[in-house]
Amino acid sequence: QVQLVESGGGSVQPGGSLRLSCTSSGVAFSLYAMGWYRQAPGKQRELIAHIASDGTTNYVDSVKGRFTVSRDNAKNTAYLQLNSLKPEDTAVYYCGLGGSGLGRYYWGPGTQVTVSS
Repeated sequence: QVQLVESGGGSVQPGGSLRLSCTSSGVAFSLYAMGWYRQAPGKQRELIAHIASDGTTNYVDSVKGRFTVSRDNAKNTAYLQLNSLKPEDTAVYYCGLGGSGLGRYYWGPGTQVTVSS
């Protein structure tokens, strides 16, 4: 059974940093791309960062230069480093994993990030 669990969320002041983790189980983690998403109140969930199985990364423009996605295949874990946080980054952050052979896309339960002074 594939499971994803995010951790590392919290409340920070503008300009602060957080490091989110997404730990997986029940799946050959190294074979699959991982996505980080966020959903702000009243808005749709959006993909903000993506890391392929070969480590290639992509970011949405709003986080480019501030957020960094990485992965440690030995720990079955993906990370999202959030720097220079802004109030508009406030959202629930989710990780997701999917690919051919899995049959469906998997999500974690999410972790809340709140940026406020």
